[in-house]
Amino acid sequence: MGALEKTPRRLGSGQLRCPYCGLPQDRVATLEYDWVMLEPDMAPLAHTVPAEHRWIELSDGRVTVYGVCPPDQFQRCRIEHRLACPAQPLPDLWPWLTALRGENARQTERDEPEPPPPPAQWPDAG
Repeated sequence: MGALEKTPRRLGSGQLRCPYCGLPQDRVATLEYDWVMLEPDMAPLAHTVPAEHRWIELSDGRVTVYGVCPPDQFQRCRIEHRLACPAQPLPDLWPWLTALRGENARQTERDEPEPPPPPAQWPDAG
């Protein structure tokens, strides 16, 4: 607190522009008084978001990760803007699914039949 301030400073929140996509994102204080950038105006049902990505708003305006499984069916949460940012790669939310997708991609490459050879003589299309 500076010498000229008569009231203590409070952590404020606000909107900033994402440096990657330029869209607005909410700057919100965490329970540990760090900052997290959340997607504005979005509050999905908590059970639809992986536990380590659920940010729950507390009564004082701060947020904390809510890893309770399963959450209350009506509980709402916030998500980080980086998960919705079109200019950033999506993180590996389910490693087993990413591994399965990679294996399926390799499977299609192995199973892909060779294209038939072109005909020796093209038919007269008249």
